Amino acid sequence: MIPVRVFAGRRVAVFGLGGSGLVSCQALVAGGTDVVAWDDGEASRLKAAEAGIAVRDLRAEDWSTIAALVLAPGVPLTHPVPHWSVELARAHGVEIIGDVELFVRERRATCPDAPLVCITGTNGKSTTTALIAHLLRAAGCDVQMGGNIGTAVLSLEPPQPGRHYVVECSSFQIDTTPTLDPTVGIHMNLSEDHLDRHGTMENYAAIKQRLVAGARTAVIGIDDPLSSAMADRVEQTGVAVVRISNHLPVAHGVYADRGHIVEASTAAATVIGDLTGIDSLRGAHNAQNAAAASAALRALGFEPRTIMAGLRTFPGLAHRMELVGRIGRVQFVNDSKATNADSTAQALASFERIYLIAGGKPKSGGITSLTSFFPRIAKAYLIGVAAEEFAATLDGKAATVIAGTMAEAVRLASADACADHRPGADPVVLLSPACASYDQYRNFELRGDHFRDLVLALDGLSR
Repeated sequence: MIPVRVFAGRRVAVFGLGGSGLVSCQALVAGGTDVVAWDDGEASRLKAAEAGIAVRDLRAEDWSTIAALVLAPGVPLTHPVPHWSVELARAHGVEIIGDVELFVRERRATCPDAPLVCITGTNGKSTTTALIAHLLRAAGCDVQMGGNIGTAVLSLEPPQPGRHYVVECSSFQIDTTPTLDPTVGIHMNLSEDHLDRHGTMENYAAIKQRLVAGARTAVIGIDDPLSSAMADRVEQTGVAVVRISNHLPVAHGVYADRGHIVEASTAAATVIGDLTGIDSLRGAHNAQNAAAASAALRALGFEPRTIMAGLRTFPGLAHRMELVGRIGRVQFVNDSKATNADSTAQALASFERIYLIAGGKPKSGGITSLTSFFPRIAKAYLIGVAAEEFAATLDGKAATVIAGTMAEAVRLASADACADHRPGADPVVLLSPACASYDQYRNFELRGDHFRDLVLALDGLSR
């Protein structure tokens, strides 16, 4: 844990006592802060009280004594309406921050030279975060990885010289981190998401931009118009910008070209990475992830040979184009993290003969944006709330069956794929839902775990 001393001797309110909120309380207490905390859920309040945290209804507190409100990322700051704790803090002129802000303030106070790489974007940020951490570890560095990827940032080891931090940041976290100042800030891409929390795409983009605007070096994807414009704006402020692309040659930056990662400068274009044969980095989206990670390592001073060696040993992430196993020619791929159509598009672009399992709680637009990929779908097995809607979209364009449940979808898809003996591309049973999981599963991890368990139970599977 990182003791947070920047509020030592003062009083701080914490709202939201899930994983990161509880760790924030403990880190503040360890640093000498007087913490008072609350959550709308009784179970979370009881857990915090059992951990020794002072749990009191913030509506009954004297806000003139409170220096800051630490807000958990799942609590609305602006949309659809500000949470009542936010309204209280604003009414009393109390600053509202999050756990990542506590981390960056503590880092500045104790060890500002500890390298910090922060990653955001609509898609690809978790894989890029894990890949950067892997490359740094492969290079022999002391690495701490956390943030939105699943480990609360304040639960990491304290900053010290030479210790590298790799932190994934969601838009919710950036929104409560006003002084974010990474050594390298990475923005991957932008597509419509989380508008229920940010209102408009313009607001969403502006929040994402804050991560790279405060960086010493900004690595920015230019494969969508909003991100490309972001790169121009940030560069105009004087920040050093490295542009990345999964298909466009860039004059000064890093891009993917037929399986190679190329670094371009005024003097020359140099291959600094090779993705050939790396299953964990298959597809154009992973080429962008690898370009971003390579650009980050270069900004930190690492040589191309170090990057190449690390790329070859990257194991990938669970639920993100995860190869679960094979039965003969048939591959089984878990892409449960694909919770929107843009993510599923990246998976569909990676294979040619797909037995697709999709559905869940649909997002705006459903899968209408995936029309160009429908010829790749040998058959779709639809589950969850979105099944009827997706079947209507696919009608006449791809064979479909409403399977309803994951177990039935895996049973049907595996039988059909294993019976496919046509020459050409190998069949792939692909879970890439293009939906949130909340209609049938608590989160996408549990959905992916269920798919993996069902596949691993199939006869004849090899890993």
